[in-house]
Amino acid sequence: MINHPAGRPVQPSTEDPAGLAGIGARAVRAGGPAGGPGRRWPGRGRARPARLLVLLAAFVCAACGLVYELELVALGGHLIGDPMTQTSVVLSVMVFAMGVGSLAAKRLTRRPATSFALVECALALTGGLSVLLLYSAWAWLDRYGVTTAGVVGTTFLIGVLIGAEIPLLMTLIQRIRREDAGRAAADLFAADYVGALIGGLAFPFLLLPLLGQTTGALVTGAVNAVAGAAVVLWLFRDEPSPRTRLLLWAGCGLVLVVLAVAAAFTGVIERAARNALYGAQVRLAIQSRHQEIVLAGSATEAPDTDRATAGAEPAPRVPPQRVAPLELFLNGRLALCGPDEYREHEALVHPALGSGPVGRVLLLGGGDGMALREVLGRAAVRDVTVVELDSAVPELVRRDAALSALSRHSLEDARVRLVTAEPLHWLRSAGSYDVVLSTLRGLPYDSREFYGLAARALAPGGRLVVRTDTVWSTEATVRAVGLHTVPYAAADGPRSCPAGPGGPETFVLAARTPPQLVLTAPTRSLTTETLLGTADRLAAQRPERVPEPRGLLD
Repeated sequence: MINHPAGRPVQPSTEDPAGLAGIGARAVRAGGPAGGPGRRWPGRGRARPARLLVLLAAFVCAACGLVYELELVALGGHLIGDPMTQTSVVLSVMVFAMGVGSLAAKRLTRRPATSFALVECALALTGGLSVLLLYSAWAWLDRYGVTTAGVVGTTFLIGVLIGAEIPLLMTLIQRIRREDAGRAAADLFAADYVGALIGGLAFPFLLLPLLGQTTGALVTGAVNAVAGAAVVLWLFRDEPSPRTRLLLWAGCGLVLVVLAVAAAFTGVIERAARNALYGAQVRLAIQSRHQEIVLAGSATEAPDTDRATAGAEPAPRVPPQRVAPLELFLNGRLALCGPDEYREHEALVHPALGSGPVGRVLLLGGGDGMALREVLGRAAVRDVTVVELDSAVPELVRRDAALSALSRHSLEDARVRLVTAEPLHWLRSAGSYDVVLSTLRGLPYDSREFYGLAARALAPGGRLVVRTDTVWSTEATVRAVGLHTVPYAAADGPRSCPAGPGGPETFVLAARTPPQLVLTAPTRSLTTETLLGTADRLAAQRPERVPEPRGLLD
């Protein structure tokens, strides 16, 4: 136990050159300057383990602080989108707020143990509940405005509390044993930085895969409260008065109770939020390492009114749906609408298969198996390589009967090789393919680097098709790697899923020679004439000023 008088700590003076408080103050009262050469003051045997415990608290608090920071970065990217902007906002606000917290802590150093306990309790509560509260705000309130404000506000508050830690810990260390400020700072920052390393590694490799973002944040908050507040309160238990000490212990316990209750009701809260966001037909929700995956809607499907527009359907994909359309959401964005998905996937696949060799096909993304279903419909296809970043998507398709039936069990076909890898990195060692299909959007995939690697993987006479939300920018970028292009769109039709896009999906067909839009046979939604019609409509909308190609460093 570190015993020192309550109130203002002893300040350095000519009578007390070491400026000791706590243990040092007892040494001064015993006679002589405690910091003199060779001098041993009472309690020195206990000073070393006490100092190590304070450094350990700094280590754990730093690990927890970085986990909170990474949670906010990941959550902002998932819920709001634009991960690069979210990362920049969270990091810059966090660093600024830490500076504010460090300045504010100057007023708290008179009673550092009490102040540190209060700071850690507030930090544990704020950081532990941050993910659950922000996700609920995103689901129930305005999905972008309120969530953005919540991420910035929470980041600032957590940053202020983290910034207050170092000045208070420095004061506590000096109360245990007064020493050169540079040496004390070196030890404290070493513990802080190593703790940050452990927290940064624990988040993606331990907390996220084992506990998920919500529970991981709550567990981190509990560890923060115990290691930060409780350890310091026990070591410096003579600083606060008995009444204050009782209140502090009660507050620390209350924080742990709140976090435990939140953990117990996390499932209920998340289900209610998802039902509010996706409707009452949420069937499954998974938080993978890369994204939140939500499957909603009925396991059966309504009759498709578009099938008669372009030819007969050889066989129903799934039994008729009578309740709600089958929907797959990735990070809150509709990725698949059961009754409508065939339009997008036919438009992605069949124009690329319309002319030229089709023996070897590379599908980048498309782990849901829907585009793969269209590719395997051509008997001339000998083998297909599917490169999917998130293994949770194909695993979900395999075990869910409705998705598996919708894909016609395409992932189980003997011609298919499924690779779990980062597509941009995997392309660097890719072989040669007759057709390359990409369902990936945004950076780093909508870039000169990505399309250059994809073009390198094209065999002579090969074709590349890219799905895009920014057709003219994507076309300019594909052309920048030396390919000829033709933009086109999927067939339009009534939307079964209200959360779906407002218009048909757009694509860019590219090859080393000017590509031709042609189909070998009509599909459920397309004929050669309707396909050429979409290309003509897009050509009429081509802007006078062509966008600049995009690169990873632009």
